[in-house]
Amino acid sequence: MTPAEARQAMAARAMAAAGPRAECEARDLVAAGGIRLRIYRPAGSGSSCLPFLVYFHGGGWVLGSLDTHDGLCRALCAGSGCAVVAVDYRLAPEARFPAAVEDAEVAALWILDHARELALDPAAAAVGGDSAGGTLAAVVAIALKGHPVPLRFQMLLYPCTDMNMDRGSYAVSWPGLPVTAATMRWFRSHYLRSPADRRDWRASPILAEVLADLPPALIVTAGYDPLADDGVAYCERLREAGVAAERWHFAGQIHGFLNLGLAIPSGLATIRDLAAALRAALATSGAA
Repeated sequence: MTPAEARQAMAARAMAAAGPRAECEARDLVAAGGIRLRIYRPAGSGSSCLPFLVYFHGGGWVLGSLDTHDGLCRALCAGSGCAVVAVDYRLAPEARFPAAVEDAEVAALWILDHARELALDPAAAAVGGDSAGGTLAAVVAIALKGHPVPLRFQMLLYPCTDMNMDRGSYAVSWPGLPVTAATMRWFRSHYLRSPADRRDWRASPILAEVLADLPPALIVTAGYDPLADDGVAYCERLREAGVAAERWHFAGQIHGFLNLGLAIPSGLATIRDLAAALRAALATSGAA
């Protein structure tokens, strides 16, 4: 399958699993560097400055868009009472590593710098994402560690944290699942420029030299997922560095289950719990 064919397939799956559409206001805009954003606000929130989540979609750095994750972003926004700003970063193989990382960091900084004019509270900002987007969120949290207004929270949903892809869960065979070790290697072959990039912490955040002083993290892992042990290991490394890190494990779920969650009761319940965790993490800000 070519990247173009895989993108079409993902878009079709997202449409099929859309489920009920959460009520919120959404508008598109363009940040520095021509990066497209979509800002979601709870219905009726007016112009008040809201806590917010900068969200990076999944898709193996090759697939995905603002539209494929529209339902999930809406659900997180409506459930949390926070704004969600989704980022449409460049995809591989047209733009290989570190293009997506650069876009993610530029977008996050631009959003923080323009927060007040966007009716967002810069003192109550979080980053998050699923799968490849979880990787980008972890990297942005590290990159912005010295920002004058620190991030308050990071929400990493079944992230890939090590491009070596050699932990135990990658060796388990789960035929028929949408994401396998072979799938991840296919993504990696399109994303990285060479094997040397696997050692770059911007591709493998678990290899970052210093992980201290990062915002509290919530990491989600799934039982039937080759990336599961990446999430376990990253949570352990964060804790060793003194970072408050919590992990939610869903033994009976597959990689990407939250995108299916809009159509299944168990997934919707998890999304509601994530929204509540986001709301609680950003609740003690000085929001105007």
